[in-house]
Amino acid sequence: MRTASSWSNLLFSLLQLPKIYPITNVELSGLVHADQVRTLAFVGCRLLQIREKYGSSVDIFNSVVESLSIADAFGMTIILNDRADIAIASGAHGIHLGQDDLPPAEARKLLGDEAIIGYSTHSVEQAIEAVKLPVDYLAIGPIFSTSTKQDPDPVVGLAGIRKVRKAIGDFPLVAIGGIDITNVHSVIAAGADSAAMISDLFAPRTNLAERFLALESAASVKH
Repeated sequence: MRTASSWSNLLFSLLQLPKIYPITNVELSGLVHADQVRTLAFVGCRLLQIREKYGSSVDIFNSVVESLSIADAFGMTIILNDRADIAIASGAHGIHLGQDDLPPAEARKLLGDEAIIGYSTHSVEQAIEAVKLPVDYLAIGPIFSTSTKQDPDPVVGLAGIRKVRKAIGDFPLVAIGGIDITNVHSVIAAGADSAAMISDLFAPRTNLAERFLALESAASVKH
């Protein structure tokens, strides 16, 4: 069994965090998860999180299995939000956990060494504790105010990213919460390796594939 301190090195050897980390949303996109996966896979997305809070277990399982069949054809990595049971049953590549979900150490026992485990944090203190756990990357947020989560934690801002980056060194870091095409570059410049996107990815009257490419470009621009 690998130690917690080795997970950062493991991630860099197996998975390069992309600048843009899409999180699926059926309500905002009007598309089932598999169609979102297919659309993004065609334009080069290779890491994506499936997030479904409202479906039945069997519906979520079937959706993940269908999405994985598409993802596998493109070499895409699928992370499932929250549901360790469905991640195991479906063969998803990993799971993303929140502070109130199954503890990462227990999830690691269930999913094994090869699974990718992400973990949400909302403060520097939580981030410092989280790097001691058997996780592959941390998420910090919300960076800005967000409407996609009920009862969101306090906004940490760009200063919060900088503080967390200083505290955790090179440990892989994903920023989330209120990030859009106008501020994504500042999020990366502040120290995040990746920006998780929900609302702005599915902005009204935009094409999903074109929006993803535009966000990638915005995240990578040099000033």
